[in-house]
Amino acid sequence: MSGTGTLADLKSVVSPDAAPRAGGEAKREPKRDSQGRAYATGRRKDAVARVWIRPGKGDIVINGRKAAQYFARPVLRMLITQPFLVADRYNQFDVMATVTGGGLSGQAGAVRHGISRALTYYEPDLRAILKVAGFLTRDSRTVERKKYGKAKARRSFQFSKR
Repeated sequence: MSGTGTLADLKSVVSPDAAPRAGGEAKREPKRDSQGRAYATGRRKDAVARVWIRPGKGDIVINGRKAAQYFARPVLRMLITQPFLVADRYNQFDVMATVTGGGLSGQAGAVRHGISRALTYYEPDLRAILKVAGFLTRDSRTVERKKYGKAKARRSFQFSKR
């Protein structure tokens, strides 16, 4: 590196409004649209969920249907409400989500990821709680592709000596 600048020179370049907090990171601002909603995208397996949240009485609508109707299994409904329970915001936000791809389990995981990210955009102070709970981490595991010469991704055809 052929720079002659010093650390003091760098400090003068940084704007004063981006001063770090005690935790070492700058204060995050809420990201809301003109209607007061926060938007985020959630992903899990092959499913992609576009999620909008706004203050309300706890209605969750997925692809135009109520959550209880769309996710019939109680485990999947519990999965999508976890971020609200951890953040102590249960029945305080209305959720509108559109989800495509994958199966129901992957879609529920994608909606949960999207709700978690949208909550951090609406209330940045919730980020630490949701991050510790693991809801902001994108689960990148997907189905392994099928290889040529194999029956499935790894399974071989049955061997016969004769």
